[in-house]
Amino acid sequence: MTIEVITSEALARWRHGFFTRKGGVSTGLFASLNCGHGSTDRKETVSINRQRAADVLGISPKRLATVHQVHSATALAADAPFDVQPRADGMASATPGLGLAILTADCQPVLLADNAAQVIGAAHAGWRGALDGILEATVDAMEGLGARAAGITAVIGPSISQRAYEVGPEFLERFVDDDPGNTRFFANGRDDRLQFDLVGYSLQRLRNAGIGNAQWTGHCTYSDPDRFFSYRRSRHRKEPDYGRLISVICL
Repeated sequence: MTIEVITSEALARWRHGFFTRKGGVSTGLFASLNCGHGSTDRKETVSINRQRAADVLGISPKRLATVHQVHSATALAADAPFDVQPRADGMASATPGLGLAILTADCQPVLLADNAAQVIGAAHAGWRGALDGILEATVDAMEGLGARAAGITAVIGPSISQRAYEVGPEFLERFVDDDPGNTRFFANGRDDRLQFDLVGYSLQRLRNAGIGNAQWTGHCTYSDPDRFFSYRRSRHRKEPDYGRLISVICL
């Protein structure tokens, strides 16, 4: 099976890709391009999958910087792959030849770049990280390396869409406590359930941060099991584990 990678015209100047689950060597629940060492998939298999993704972008997997993602609002500057993965959810770099890689399975992979400043960024943004400020923290880290918010393009990759993201009233309260205007990102669902527009919320956060161009690829991870892993879908199916998608941008 051929590797499938989604790219954005907005980031055309940069080697980048939001990889789907197609084209790897994993089997079963992890079929087939599972790039998550945090899963119970075989480590050697995950390493082969990462190598395949890196090959598509023309970069060594040893030049991919990753972090131990913890749904935080911490973003770090990276000039080389980390020897020990720090607990963080965003990265920024101005180092040629370095790739920034994010793993997701419903949360948002966000790739960013400032063409003029030659600075790139990547963020893992679930609801908690987005609410706490991971997108703004990643922009700040990029600005620390010479980027300007107005010159940054940010693209959100395959993520859970509003129609698939059912939440309870207590979830809404968290967002309303932060900003009463956040009610516009919630639609009525069944009974007391609500449907949360995570992507819309994050696009607004990026624009409020002064980002010059913010967009979404338009792909829903939950609704397309042939192409994407999904944490929420795996829970609904009572599956014991799930694969992780990799998204990468290279300087």
